[in-house]
Amino acid sequence: MNASNTKKRSKTDWERIDAMTDKMIDVSDIPPLTNEFFAKAKWRMPVPSVAITVSVEPDILEWYKAQGDDYGFLMAAALRIYAEAHKNLMGQSLE
Repeated sequence: MNASNTKKRSKTDWERIDAMTDKMIDVSDIPPLTNEFFAKAKWRMPVPSVAITVSVEPDILEWYKAQGDDYGFLMAAALRIYAEAHKNLMGQSLE
């Protein structure tokens, strides 16, 4: 979310949302969680990140900054996606 998005007034009726009970929420479009889902699920605890300094080209940094204030998180997520996609090629594990 960038700075211009945070200044826009929400059109959500928060009073109506706050007044809703759990039973009033329509969950009919959410598929049930099956045993197969839980068999494949992994428990992941958050791992503290490590601060490093990395040099990137100015245009790349500006693109990430334009995505919002959490651009550092987005850069870290991109690195994780790349590493996950390539870990088998190197015969390594990230865990």
